[in-house]
Amino acid sequence: MQSIRKRLSIILICTSILALFLSTLFVNIAVSRTFDKYLVEIQNKRDTKIVSYLENVYEKNGKWSKTSGIEIMHEAYMSNYCLTLKDKNKKVVWGMNSKDIVNNTNIHMQGSNKGVYTTTTLVIKSKNKIVGYIDIGQYGPVLLTNEDINFKTSINESIILSIVLSILITILVSLFISKQFSNPLTKVSKISVHLSNGNYHERSKDKSSIIELENLRVSINTLGEKLQHQEELRKRLISDISHEVRTPLNILQNNFEAMIDGIFPVDNERLTFLNEEVIRFGKLIDNLNALKEIEGEKIVLNIEEISLKNNVRLVAKEFELISKNKSINMTLECTSSKNYNILGDKDKIKQVIINLLSNAVKFTPAGGKININLKESADKVILTVQDTGIGIKEEDLPYIFERLYRGDKSRHEIEGSGIGLTIVRNILTIHKADIKVESKDNEGCLVTVTFNRAP
Repeated sequence: MQSIRKRLSIILICTSILALFLSTLFVNIAVSRTFDKYLVEIQNKRDTKIVSYLENVYEKNGKWSKTSGIEIMHEAYMSNYCLTLKDKNKKVVWGMNSKDIVNNTNIHMQGSNKGVYTTTTLVIKSKNKIVGYIDIGQYGPVLLTNEDINFKTSINESIILSIVLSILITILVSLFISKQFSNPLTKVSKISVHLSNGNYHERSKDKSSIIELENLRVSINTLGEKLQHQEELRKRLISDISHEVRTPLNILQNNFEAMIDGIFPVDNERLTFLNEEVIRFGKLIDNLNALKEIEGEKIVLNIEEISLKNNVRLVAKEFELISKNKSINMTLECTSSKNYNILGDKDKIKQVIINLLSNAVKFTPAGGKININLKESADKVILTVQDTGIGIKEEDLPYIFERLYRGDKSRHEIEGSGIGLTIVRNILTIHKADIKVESKDNEGCLVTVTFNRAP
């Protein structure tokens, strides 16, 4: 197996080298063709120049002789080509031997048939009449001088040098780019391994300039935070359940032992007290069973169109006596002409309202106020429950829907299991409704529940 950095570097380098090789091949072919075309053009100009020179020689003398233009033989020999002058009847006036130029080291032949001797015959005219012919022979289609060879070699060397430099630069850039990708992924990978091993405190602090990698880093950090929080909740859940179960059992055990030993008398008052503890223990078990039922995805809802106003009124009446005993002023605000109909399970929605009002009454001290408000907005029905109770600390707000979570000590001192809001949230989730809690410590609490209005 290879690391992502190694694999990415190899891919980038191989791709770049292949691209450079193909580019170099095409450039070399293009340069060679252009250079050969340039040499052919020079050669054609040479041929034209020779013809022009011999035409001038003929016009001066008016005829051909053994010495007519013979001085260009030296230039022909040095340039590795042969000249043969013929009159208009194609009889040789003078000519060079092609074997004399075979060993000329000053000139180099080029082309696929560079060892083949080729001849080009050009017409010499005077006053628009043919007066002779000049045969220009050479080995190979194109002739290169030492300067031409050096120029072509320097081009090839420059191309090779540029390839080497390009490969070096490509390797460095590939390593840099692969590092930009691999480092964040490597760190995130290590963190994910730590998370899978139960070490939920690991976090990645190195930000990436690449959006996708930064999103991945943030997601892994968020996952770690949630796993850490869930682990803390799990530990606290076990502790809280143990405490909630142990407390009534200890009370029952201690009292029964005291009565058996004759320390406490067996009377109705004592038995009533013990019965209340049994009832409280039973309520905790019932709440846990209710939560299990709702979270088990096997709950069967009896969906129908119900009046949220009627449900709220009925539940509010049930809490009238409790609120009056605590000197709490409970009010309901809604429009009398509207029923605020929603689709839902009547019993489950009633359970939501009971839990919300129960919390409001429970955590609102004597002389406080509870306001229940119903209103409609577009296709929504909004229920709000606002109290002037002890409120919730800001750091506790994100966790109030967790099982058995009851926040600070002041809330623990008030009787409750800490499961009510968990049940509320799960019921509302099943009904595709939203719940929002706004609160500050000692400044009361505002709960807003938004239902979809019945069509």
